[in-house]
Amino acid sequence: MSNNGNHKIPQATAKRLPLYYRFINNLYNQGKARVSSKELSEAVKVDSATIRRDFSYFGALGKKGYGYNVNYLLTFFREALEHDDTTKVALIGVGNLGTAFLNYNFTKNNNTKMEMAFDTSMEKVGTEIGGVPVYHIDDIEDKIGKDIQIAILTVPAQAAQPMAERVVKAGVEGILNFTPARITVPPHIRIHHIDLSVELQSLAYFLKHYPLDEEEQVEQDPES
Repeated sequence: MSNNGNHKIPQATAKRLPLYYRFINNLYNQGKARVSSKELSEAVKVDSATIRRDFSYFGALGKKGYGYNVNYLLTFFREALEHDDTTKVALIGVGNLGTAFLNYNFTKNNNTKMEMAFDTSMEKVGTEIGGVPVYHIDDIEDKIGKDIQIAILTVPAQAAQPMAERVVKAGVEGILNFTPARITVPPHIRIHHIDLSVELQSLAYFLKHYPLDEEEQVEQDPES
């Protein structure tokens, strides 16, 4: 992030920034000049009070009866999220999930790009999927350098720890782990775990035991 103090904001707020950015960017593309906290709340499913509190960290205080200036917000979020810089990503494991990621790629979000992928399948090694070259898993140390900041793990659970150790040694700074394995990494490495089966089970539980009222606004906070 830029050196304007944004690194001191709460982590929960930081995680909502890409959500805000996506909606504000859409409004800008539609030619909208302003947006109210209520409109933002309905669009991103975060309550108005939380939005106002989040924005207050950046001095972005809306005016009563006017709301927020879309262009100002967009300029801020572009700076805060470093959308002028590209974060390069490597994918480890080109199975069904990995292939889906490659075909989607993340350049649609402007600031991340899948640069390379690794697998053991000789049918995939040497090919391109979604425009991303696929290398053999043995080439991780040779191909991943300081340019690759993030590795996505979509490998079998038993391979997660050794693959994590290899990408860390190769120079990545962050790992997005889509395996059910809980990985141990050095303190200077940031790791986010995304277990789809757990998330699905959690959603099913909440649907059953915590039905939403029609007018209830729920803050979609990953840390809640």
